[in-house]
Amino acid sequence: MASCGSRMDAETESPTAGAPPHMSRRIPRLPSWLPFDAYLLALAATVALAALLPARGGAADLAGGVSTGAVALLFFLYGARLSTAEALDGLTHWRLHLTVLVCTFVVFPLLGLASGGLVPYVLTPELQAGFLFLCLVPSTIQSSIAFTSLARGNVPAAICAGSFSSLAGILVTPLLAALLLGSAGGGFSVDSLLKIVFQLLVPFLAGQLLRRWVRGFLTRHKKVLGLVDRGSILLVVYTAFSEGMVAGVWHQVTPARLGALLAAEGVLLALMLTLSWYGARRLGFGRADRIAIQFAGSKKSLAAGLPMASVIFGAHASLAVLPLMLFHQMQLMVCAVIAKRRSRDPEEPPAPDDPAGAAASGPLSDPAVTLSR
Repeated sequence: MASCGSRMDAETESPTAGAPPHMSRRIPRLPSWLPFDAYLLALAATVALAALLPARGGAADLAGGVSTGAVALLFFLYGARLSTAEALDGLTHWRLHLTVLVCTFVVFPLLGLASGGLVPYVLTPELQAGFLFLCLVPSTIQSSIAFTSLARGNVPAAICAGSFSSLAGILVTPLLAALLLGSAGGGFSVDSLLKIVFQLLVPFLAGQLLRRWVRGFLTRHKKVLGLVDRGSILLVVYTAFSEGMVAGVWHQVTPARLGALLAAEGVLLALMLTLSWYGARRLGFGRADRIAIQFAGSKKSLAAGLPMASVIFGAHASLAVLPLMLFHQMQLMVCAVIAKRRSRDPEEPPAPDDPAGAAASGPLSDPAVTLSR
């Protein structure tokens, strides 16, 4: 297990941001207060820009074409930066990773399906489709590591669990969306499946195949690629919300509906945090592993979900991504409080079946850098 954490060189929450290659390297530190960080403010500003100046006509066609290319680039870089072979080292702790995957791709989707009972009295059909989609998105990596480190959990497990979830999400999320969202997500049409293959899967596989030749370039230009990553996602958001404004769909999001959506997401997050923690305890995991399971199994990746939504929902992506954007901010704020409380917990001996042992628990020596996504 430790080998996964010590040699992982590319796992991130977003397709292009790199995670530390060595366990002694810096990882994100949670702020001492609960901010809306600069990137989330940039997302809000992008939504406001789309509301005031939506792309129309030829500009909309141009923005859509560039957005499609940006999504393909994101997933190419994702494949090039993610070390699949090293992530597989973590299979020695397979029970933990299987638990996280079940939380992410089984329990979350079941709760998302149950939200259908909220239509039409609490959520509109469009908002419920977005709510269900957020339940299908893979887990985060970067912020899961940060929360696990702060809470003195099993950091190598958090890195590997997030990596497995991201790898699985490349294929599982679009397939679950096609199966569960029906016409709202394009169903099983040949066109939608071709979009998934050529815009997500093919670029990702190309990045994996070319990784040995491009890894050095990506490492040398990490900061520039980080800007490309964030800028591409902002473009996807602008394009999606512009299409929603032009189509006039935003009249459906009244303050009452927005409040209902936030309440439903609060219940969803509370359920997942509770089920992941007490379920892991029931399965016999020690404290350090339970922390990794709770944070990796209860969170959703904004950076992976937004590009996927643009492919899966197409012109209807604007309302579909709103629940994910709101849930992302909520999970950061709530998990920050939980992580800080867990950091004050008394020490607990590692579970007998924990191969990582005490060495894997506890924060890294110098957790730094801020949470971004």
